Amino acid sequence: MSETSPLLLAFESSCDDTSVAIVDANYRVLCNLISSQPEHTEFGGVLPELASRLHMKNILYLTQRALRETGLAPQDFSALAVSVNPGLIGSLIVGLSFAKSLAWSWQKPLITVNHMLAHIFANFLEHPDIQAPFLALVVSGGHTELVLFHDLTHFEILGKTLDDAAGETFDKTAKLLGLGYPGGPAMDALSTQGDPGFFAFPRGLKRKGDLNFSYSGLKTAVLEYLSRQGAEYIAAHKADIAASIQQAIIDPLIAKTCACAKQNQIKSILLAGGVAANSALRTQLAAQAASIQARVYHPSLSLCVDNAAMVAAAAIPKLLAGAFATLDVNASSAKGTRIL
Repeated sequence: MSETSPLLLAFESSCDDTSVAIVDANYRVLCNLISSQPEHTEFGGVLPELASRLHMKNILYLTQRALRETGLAPQDFSALAVSVNPGLIGSLIVGLSFAKSLAWSWQKPLITVNHMLAHIFANFLEHPDIQAPFLALVVSGGHTELVLFHDLTHFEILGKTLDDAAGETFDKTAKLLGLGYPGGPAMDALSTQGDPGFFAFPRGLKRKGDLNFSYSGLKTAVLEYLSRQGAEYIAAHKADIAASIQQAIIDPLIAKTCACAKQNQIKSILLAGGVAANSALRTQLAAQAASIQARVYHPSLSLCVDNAAMVAAAAIPKLLAGAFATLDVNASSAKGTRIL
């Protein structure tokens, strides 16, 4: 048991990863267990009903394992935390129902967490001294947002995707190239062997001062480009095409984030979400930010995936403020970064 800092037991089940973590209020991770669901691979995407059933199978086992590995008991925890939106509603309900039942039976307060906010707070698990104000670039399969934090509990969304998200674009264009699912990691790996300047795919919403994003046009452009090429040509230049697509995805992310940071005199940029694992985005964003005297933070690769430690991290400000949820709280699939 932690003698100096309150402990949180946290749950994450928003999509196809079940996770249970134990984190203290100083962002120290005692345990962070994740059970992925490879069963979805053959379908080329996540099947919601299957995901829910697998969460039900895994969440109790992971909780028991976390307690066993840390030697902790119910009385050692100050609160329980759980992600309740956005995500697949059936998957969210599994995690929330489980957390509610434990909160009731253990007589512990419950903290609800926005999943995208949790991705941002994943940065604090390795950089607990980050100070506001800071700018967060949130990039995932369903979200692309620029969020300005005035402090840890007050922020405003300055830009967001008007259609498709960056992560979704990685997955769908990777599928067009025959790279399988999930497409982001495969596209990243293949792109290291290619020339990002091989073909100039369009960049959406290039208007000066526009901080929003758009990727539907890029997906259409990739589809039309590939339809004009022969199979042999695509096979011979697949790495170059992948690198060109990837560059078209990340260029607006980098340019608009740095422009926003410069305009608002922000010196700390937090990269968050599944696409934060992309090596080209990490490297190029850091280099461009350095040119405006800003520093980029990003989680380790293991913390870019959905995990419960980040849920606990986002719950810490609410724990310290005593901002607890009632047990009649509901899950929601509503998109966006928000304080619940």
